This record gives sequence, structure tokens and C-alpha cells, in this order.
Amino acid sequence: MLIEVAPNPVISDLQTRLPDYTERVAQTRSPDAVIEALHALTTARLPLSVLAAAKFPLKSDDWDAIKLGKTSFIHRDVPAGWWEEYERLASGRFRPVLFLARSSLAPYTWTEARRMFEPVGVDRWSYELGLRYGMRDGFTCAVASRWVVAFWSRKELSKILTQPVRIMVFAAASFAALRLEQLVGLDSDWLGTRNRLTPRELAVLRLVAAGAQSSEVALALSLGEETVRSHLKKAQTKLGARNRTQAVAEALRQNLIP
Repeated sequence: MLIEVAPNPVISDLQTRLPDYTERVAQTRSPDAVIEALHALTTARLPLSVLAAAKFPLKSDDWDAIKLGKTSFIHRDVPAGWWEEYERLASGRFRPVLFLARSSLAPYTWTEARRMFEPVGVDRWSYELGLRYGMRDGFTCAVASRWVVAFWSRKELSKILTQPVRIMVFAAASFAALRLEQLVGLDSDWLGTRNRLTPRELAVLRLVAAGAQSSEVALALSLGEETVRSHLKKAQTKLGARNRTQAVAEALRQNLIP
């Protein structure tokens, strides 16, 4: 005997609204209009407000390169004062939700990310800041390693955002990011003057990340040890690292090596 399962009203509503939403987003003429269209979609049946959308900086730790109104856009209903305080506190600190997004391990709710990392002391700053402004939870979507779209809520979201709902919210965020990319265009300031690592420098870093010593790297790549050290030094300089360990960590964070 077949058992009929009642359709989830939230899922049904999102499925109905998504086609119209994608058409409206494609016709928007400003980043603020894109953010507003996404906000209207998610708040219709969910306690899920748009927080912001931002283009990932090229360097994983260079969040100061994000410029409000140019490569990041805050929704107008975000609690007043949150962004200013967030910007002041964030400099030089670990941002677990953005780390997950940058690592393509999102979308997780903020509550789920906190349970994964179990932050203590100063590393709890972003969660505690959100709570002070009435943001009990949030949801972050990373799109094509280029954009991050974040939502916030006054409720805990883990049970509200089922996997099917997350898929549709992520789809909506992806359409928003696509339109933002078209509207923002190529930002020369965002690109900066970063030197790209050469294939040989990447090969050296991959082997060092696997635990190989300079002599072993030299043997594996048929290079002299001095050449290996030269490649490592150049990679450190390009990545802004103080030593080979930090260079490997930075290359991993930027998804330059597996």
C-alpha cells in the first residue's frame, strides 16, 4: 500500500516562487535590488532575512579588501550598528562561518558551525556579536568560490532549514550572486597586484604539504635542493608567508593545492 506524504508547504511555496524570482533578479539594475528580491523570497515563508552578499577576496585572509557598496552589499533591514561593530571587531580574527564558506564546506547554519568548531574565548566574538543584535542564527551560501551570500534569523535554523529547503535557498542565492557578478563586473581594485604561483612552485608546495623534506622534493621533481629552496622562498613571498609552514597553510586556504 502506498502512503501519501503531505507536501511541505514551505517547499511548495519556494518551488512556486523560484521561477518568478529568477526572472525578476535577471531584470534588476542594482545590487540593492538583487538583495531585496532575494530577501522577499526567503522571508515570505521562512524566518530567514538576507544579511549581505560579498565577493570573496583573492587572498583568504584579506577580508579588509571587501568594500561596502562595491564588492559587498548589506540589506537595509540588518540591525543598525551591526555592520560597523562587525567591521571593527573582525580585523585579524578567525571567522569560522566564512572559513567554511571559503573552503566550500557550507552551507551550514551558524549554530551548526559553532558546534563543529566549538570556539572558545575570543573566537566566539562573531556569534556573541550577532546575539547582541538579535541574530540568533544564520545561514551562509558560498557560490562558485567567488561570492558568499549570508542570511540571519531570530530563530535557530537547524530544524527549520531542512535539506530540500537549503537546496532551494542555495539556488536562489546562486541566482543572486550571478546577477551581482554581472552588475559589479571586474573590479581592478579587487584583483590587485597579486602574483600567481608558477606550476613548479605549486608542485613544491604540494610535496611539502605531504611532509616531504627539501631533499625529497628535489628528488621527486628532478631539481637541485637550492632550486627547491628558491621556489619555496618565492612562494612564501607571493603568499605573504613568514615560513614554509605558513606558505603551505595559506596555499591550502586559498585552494591552490589539494
